Amino acid sequence: MTRRIVQLLVGLVLYGAGCALTLEAGFGVDPWTVFAQGLSIHTGIGIGWITNIVGFLVLLLWIPLRQRPGIGTVANILLVGTSIQATLAVVPPVQGVVLRVAVFVAGVVSVALASGLYIGARFGPGPRDGLMTGMHARLGWPVWLCRASVEVTVLIAGWLLGGTVGVGTLVFAASIGPLVHLALPLLDTRRVSRRAALRSSTAAAAVAGDSSGRS
Repeated sequence: MTRRIVQLLVGLVLYGAGCALTLEAGFGVDPWTVFAQGLSIHTGIGIGWITNIVGFLVLLLWIPLRQRPGIGTVANILLVGTSIQATLAVVPPVQGVVLRVAVFVAGVVSVALASGLYIGARFGPGPRDGLMTGMHARLGWPVWLCRASVEVTVLIAGWLLGGTVGVGTLVFAASIGPLVHLALPLLDTRRVSRRAALRSSTAAAAVAGDSSGRS
């Protein structure tokens, strides 16, 4: 349990830091961050704090969908945006195309690794992911359609509000799925526990066999 909690917290903080790095790179960000950025421009509230607020409002949409939040859902709302805000406060402006590309790549990889960490901890989905799975359960739409409809909507809204949409948005969309697919099996606590149990049973069987062979 302790390992799962630590993995959840590290994953959520790293997720926010990764989003902040993609923001600093300036090539375009994921749809929800575009939306948060657009709202931030018009309200004067920091992008990270907007991210937390939007997460809470999205959680309210779970009510008609009859979704139940987990510990991970609440932690997501509290930590991701806070991490974005903190990272933006300490990371200096990025100058030069090469450095911006490096920072962007680091951000995308961090988000993928972070997704594997917090999803693999199995404490419940984030508010945005839960919205999509809830739509799938209640409306019967395919998950990909639920995800696409929601993310295209927030992307357009964020762009109209002045959020940054660019080549980085496309790269993020195309790469994040495969990267998370690679990270999740390595960080899924249930699979790790099963592998550890298998190794223990194999070792115990080997010891037992060795002992019987000597007796």
